Amino acid sequence: MGKTPGIKTRRIARECFMQLLYEMEAQNDFSYKKKEQFFDNIKQLRDYEEESKDFKYDSSYVDSMFNIIANHLVDIDRVLIDSSTNWKLERIDRVDLAIIRLSTAEILYYDEIPDSVSINEAVELAKRFGTEESGKFVNGILGRISRGKNERN
Repeated sequence: MGKTPGIKTRRIARECFMQLLYEMEAQNDFSYKKKEQFFDNIKQLRDYEEESKDFKYDSSYVDSMFNIIANHLVDIDRVLIDSSTNWKLERIDRVDLAIIRLSTAEILYYDEIPDSVSINEAVELAKRFGTEESGKFVNGILGRISRGKNERN
């Protein structure tokens, strides 16, 4: 292919990956097999309007993010807990948790995406899929994670 994926294919990949993280958390299955099953069935799970026939997502992003989650979930959750004052993982809404894990993985381990882009995309996902308060909640936690990362560097 050789060219950088478009914003739309990355956005679709991010949305799909968030849904995968939600499903993995719900089923307590963070395996490669689960990821493969999810993406094998994605056309049946989602209708992407005009893209339903030619469904395209940034597969290299998905593969990278899966490897990051597989190798660093414990560290990601530790940073998330340290940055969420008075919140335990069990209390965080599962959709919000999936979004925050995704963006935290991008902030900590995916250097080609600026923190501000990752946070903005996460807030948009939270507004679309979460509760009325999800956008503010996600933004607050991710802002603290980003500031903490910058303070450590």
